[in-house]
Amino acid sequence: MMHKDKDELLDSMGGKMGFTPHILKVLEEVDPEFLQKYNRCDQKLLSDGALPAKTKRLMALAVVASKQCEACTVAQMKSALTAGATKEEIMETMEVIFITSGAPAVAACRNALKLLKE
Repeated sequence: MMHKDKDELLDSMGGKMGFTPHILKVLEEVDPEFLQKYNRCDQKLLSDGALPAKTKRLMALAVVASKQCEACTVAQMKSALTAGATKEEIMETMEVIFITSGAPAVAACRNALKLLKE
């Protein structure tokens, strides 16, 4: 794979999410083939299907919050907003996060929730 192709892949992935997470840049440097596999998986699983992409992104937000990964919640929040999630949909997702995973999972979203103010 030529360097330009890698850059185009990162631009494409970042464009879909509205930003390029740092981890994707690291993966591109360490193992470009893995990045391609990740992209194929991401495109298939988190694009419109029986469930809209927006719903899948909100589900992903809930999952990473349950794992208490703060950086992951920011990334998924950005992706959900880019996919068209509204403040109301995100706040309902926060309720689901609270009831299923508790206050620590909600706390993991503190930086992600700041994105709603922007």
